[in-house]
Amino acid sequence: MENNELKKETAQAWFRTLRDQFCAAFKEIDTGSFERKTWKHKGSGGGEISIMKGNIFEKVGVNISTVSGKFSKDYRDKIKGTQESPKYWASGISLVAHMESPKVPAFHFNTRFLVTGQSWFGGGADMTPTFINKNDTRFFHSKMKQACEKHNTKYYSKFKKNCDEYFYLPHREEPRGEGGIFFDHLNSGNWEKDFSFVKDVGKHTLESITEIVKKNKDKTWSEEEKEQQLIKRGRYVEFNLIWDRGTLFGLKTGGSTEAILMSMPPTAKWT
Repeated sequence: MENNELKKETAQAWFRTLRDQFCAAFKEIDTGSFERKTWKHKGSGGGEISIMKGNIFEKVGVNISTVSGKFSKDYRDKIKGTQESPKYWASGISLVAHMESPKVPAFHFNTRFLVTGQSWFGGGADMTPTFINKNDTRFFHSKMKQACEKHNTKYYSKFKKNCDEYFYLPHREEPRGEGGIFFDHLNSGNWEKDFSFVKDVGKHTLESITEIVKKNKDKTWSEEEKEQQLIKRGRYVEFNLIWDRGTLFGLKTGGSTEAILMSMPPTAKWT
């Protein structure tokens, strides 16, 4: 597939399809329904926010967007390919799930296709429990490993290391959660192969989230455990506002503030 326009259309269509699959699966688990809202980009394009607040998912957002524009001069040197062209096109899906029960982990997932003077895929998935359950951790990582090893036996160890290093709070000297995989600037020279990998990451993430939520959603919990969850969410907020490159990218390129800050939990505490 040589045509960049065809690649863009294909990736954009997949992100929308995957959004619909996530929303349908989560609605099966919970009693809520997704409210959708569209937004327009300051350059060209826009996106769609899908938010559900239910009994299991205290807040889950599944966003898609396709935007294009021109990087500001102060931000160009931070993005690959801007030496060839300051213009960009980006499409992707982003999911963040915050659970009512402190016994169910929070989840984050995103994949994207970005075109500047070069083009590449990026994204990943990670899990942030309040109380670590080693069985959940093993299961989640096994699904990530399956997605990786279908395509390259070196991907999992490399992308797991990336995730551990990226989702870390230096000012706290602690990891955000139990990790997962994280990749950026993925361009092997075979677009179809890279795209197939990105699709498998999405499918395996959907399978892992639904399985872990179903397994833990009916466990009893106390108000003291809920308090611990709120404090853990505070760490989540700190990472996303201080260290997350995706938050900065969205704000610097004129994205929807509401969509960018969809990742914030409904409630959090600091002590």
